[in-house]
Amino acid sequence: FINETNYQTDADKGGNSWVYTTKWKKKNGVNWRYDAKGDKRPRSDYNHPVIHVSWQDAVAYCNWLKKTTGKAFRLPTEAEWEYAARGGNKSNGYKWAGTNTESNLYRYANFTDKNTNFSWATKSQNDNYTYTAPVGEYLPNELGIYDMSGNVWEWCSDWYDSDYYENSPRNNPQGASSGIFRVLRGGSCNIKPNDCRVARRHRNPPTFRSSNIGFRLVFP
Repeated sequence: FINETNYQTDADKGGNSWVYTTKWKKKNGVNWRYDAKGDKRPRSDYNHPVIHVSWQDAVAYCNWLKKTTGKAFRLPTEAEWEYAARGGNKSNGYKWAGTNTESNLYRYANFTDKNTNFSWATKSQNDNYTYTAPVGEYLPNELGIYDMSGNVWEWCSDWYDSDYYENSPRNNPQGASSGIFRVLRGGSCNIKPNDCRVARRHRNPPTFRSSNIGFRLVFP
């Protein structure tokens, strides 16, 4: 995508992305080629999720895929994302994607179980990754989908609306028609279990990028 279009990501245009070491800070020169520490990603990490990409970057990539493949790739709506994370028509009503038991979550998700905020100083007690993990490293949910809890926050197409559930129909609710922030779902590798629940909602401006945000695509 980048090679064919010469697309400039928001991190490229802004010259930086947010990285956490002992605290959150903007690190100059960091873009999608970099890992969660803000270092150039080694080839051995190419099977990790791409990070340091904004909502606008993810949409641009979707549009390029549509043009080059003829398939309608796009970001999921918030409702679609949660439906899939919960297991769709095979759902067992779990709190996290694949499990309802926090003590079993390490088998399904990359998260932090430390008692400090944004604890990337050490890896989780139960997994082998201090930062992001390879895609598909953990068990899938009922639909066979991987990593919907933990690893990286995932952009959804919707504008964020704090009253989303209260003011939307129960069946396939639609997001707000406008707003300031775009929706993120799923939690990340530096987030505690409670914030990796499939019901947990997060938001950021569409130009925002950081070391714990990525995306996944859907197509009809």
